[in-house]
Amino acid sequence: MNNWVYLGLAIFSEVIATASLKSTEGFTRLVPSIVVLTGYSAAFYFLSLTLDTIPIGVAYAVWSGVGVATIAIVSYVLYDQKIDTAGIIGIGLIIAGVVVLRLFSESTAEV
Repeated sequence: MNNWVYLGLAIFSEVIATASLKSTEGFTRLVPSIVVLTGYSAAFYFLSLTLDTIPIGVAYAVWSGVGVATIAIVSYVLYDQKIDTAGIIGIGLIIAGVVVLRLFSESTAEV
C-alpha cells in the first residue's frame, strides 16, 4: 500500500481521537475513552508504517500540520469554537507549508 495512504490513515485516526477527547470528560466515560485510545494507537501504528520510505521529519510535519488544520476545522463545526482572522491565516500557512513540502521538497521523495 502507498505509504502516503498510511499517512492519511494516521492523520484521520489522530483527528478522530483528538475530536473525541472532550467527550471523555477526563477519561471518566468509557466509550469515548476507548475511541480516543484506539484512535491514537491507530495513528501511531499507521505513522510508523510510513517511515520505510518517508523521512520521519517529513512524515511528522505532514501528520501534525494537516492534523492541526483539520482539528481546527472540526472544532469549529462540532464544538462551535470560533477561529479569528489570525487563526485562519495561520491554518492557511500550515496547509501551504504542507503543500510546498509535499510538492517541491526533494526530501519527500520515496526511496
